Amino acid sequence: MGRLEVAQRRKSQARRKVAVRSKPKKSSKLKRIGVSGYNKPKRTPNHRTKSHVVVAKVGKKTKTIRFGQQGVSGAGKSPKTAAQKARRASFKARHAKNIARGKMSAAYWANKVKW
Repeated sequence: MGRLEVAQRRKSQARRKVAVRSKPKKSSKLKRIGVSGYNKPKRTPNHRTKSHVVVAKVGKKTKTIRFGQQGVSGAGKSPKTAAQKARRASFKARHAKNIARGKMSAAYWANKVKW
């Protein structure tokens, strides 16, 4: 084996090692907000007005969305009383257009997480 072949073999081995070791880097936006990944909502108990935050991603577009009124709980996924059922239905009817806009809207996330 010549010097050239040895050098090429070392380069290819080094490439394989790098490919195995490297992990995808966490976006600075994810670090700053403190969420575990894209489209993963997180509670923000210390935020002044909003109860949750999410870094939404659709395709290559990302957007930080804060949603939900602080200190107010939704009726939940399975409301027990008639009043809770009415609140849930009213929220969904009132925000139906914005919920339909998808992951880039606060209404979508409030509907998914709180209601």
